[in-house]
Amino acid sequence: MFCRRYILYGGNYSLSSARSKEVIIPYFKETDMKILVLNCGSSSIKYKLYDMEDESVLAQGGVERIGLDEAFIKITLPSGEKKVIMHDMPDHKEGVNFVFKCLLDPEIGAIKDLEEIDAVGHRVVQGGDLYEKSVIVDKQVEAGIESLCDLAPVHNAGHLRGIRAVDALMPGTPQVCVFDNAFHATMPDYAYLYAIPYELYENFHVRRYGFHGTSHRYVSHRVCEMLGRDIKTQRIITCHIGNGASVSAVKFGKCVDTSMGLTPLAGLMMGSRSGDIDPSAVTYLMEKLGKQPQEMAEYLNKESGVLGITHISSDMREIEDAAKEGNERAILALNMYNYRIKKYIGAYAAAMGGVDIIVWTAGVGENQIGTRLAACSDLEFIGVKMDAHANEVRGKEAIISAPDSKVTVCVVPTDEEIVIARDTMALVKK
Repeated sequence: MFCRRYILYGGNYSLSSARSKEVIIPYFKETDMKILVLNCGSSSIKYKLYDMEDESVLAQGGVERIGLDEAFIKITLPSGEKKVIMHDMPDHKEGVNFVFKCLLDPEIGAIKDLEEIDAVGHRVVQGGDLYEKSVIVDKQVEAGIESLCDLAPVHNAGHLRGIRAVDALMPGTPQVCVFDNAFHATMPDYAYLYAIPYELYENFHVRRYGFHGTSHRYVSHRVCEMLGRDIKTQRIITCHIGNGASVSAVKFGKCVDTSMGLTPLAGLMMGSRSGDIDPSAVTYLMEKLGKQPQEMAEYLNKESGVLGITHISSDMREIEDAAKEGNERAILALNMYNYRIKKYIGAYAAAMGGVDIIVWTAGVGENQIGTRLAACSDLEFIGVKMDAHANEVRGKEAIISAPDSKVTVCVVPTDEEIVIARDTMALVKK
């Protein structure tokens, strides 16, 4: 049994209310829990509220431009309609507070009291080698996340602000951290270590961590459910292809390699990230461009990739449209993008001694027909045979390989939030 104290500033049950309220409420954890999932970035908060009895989504939305002018929340109503509300949000505490107000609002909300929220689950990008599984938040965990801010300064700092905002507004409410890199903790040392002096790993934790772990975890399990196969018998390559993109090798239920590294910059060519690049090219460009380390990191993360090649956009939909109109840079970017995915598929098939399933997920992977077809072409030698008609699918579960393909190629929409909600419920119920 816990006691929880709720503090909602500037109104409790209605967006128009001007009252504040403090309530101390005892509660007992039930099986039909309501879990709030938060993904707090440097200036944003995405949220979903689940009823875990049937895993239905009660409310969802996102706050943008925290600490900036013209901050707002965009709410997806049960009807599918989007509602945007402008609201001044100078920090994450006010951002989380406003999410709570919207959840409680009689017209657009989903709950009557904050006490209905049994726990809060947080996505945390970087758990380093401190956290190989999801954990309940305490002061030690907060300190651990803070100690890893050097490895993911923007992401981890935002996550911490979200955790502390919830603690300030709902003291005593259980909070759980689900780490992006935890699924990749099963990689063997020969896969995650870099070929640099070993003491750099010992002293500074420099190694491959990988990211998008909750997505790779979800789709690798879901595709086996979908196909009626035991994950412990399958060699799976999961392709999380969005604005950020990564590929993972999942052998018999465990990740054995992944394309991202110490940070999300490594691996595939992405929307605005360079992906793999010769380190000497980086130091060479720093000299030529007169950039300091942090400036170069920004350049490779935000001005490179598809955006850097085309100078059109980091959005693959716009690049495909430009390519259809004959834009040579867009065509080049698509060729580079698809080729690199294919290389990783081939590499991971070799690493696992074959492949049984290839899964496509995330924004591009779920919707970009051309990328899936191009990246899986000429892979007949490892057993891949695509069905062009079946590949026309967008945004829903489907088998897109030919019936006689030795490797089953599938589309599985990802659901990272439900993984976070499930982990949160499992830990809180213990």
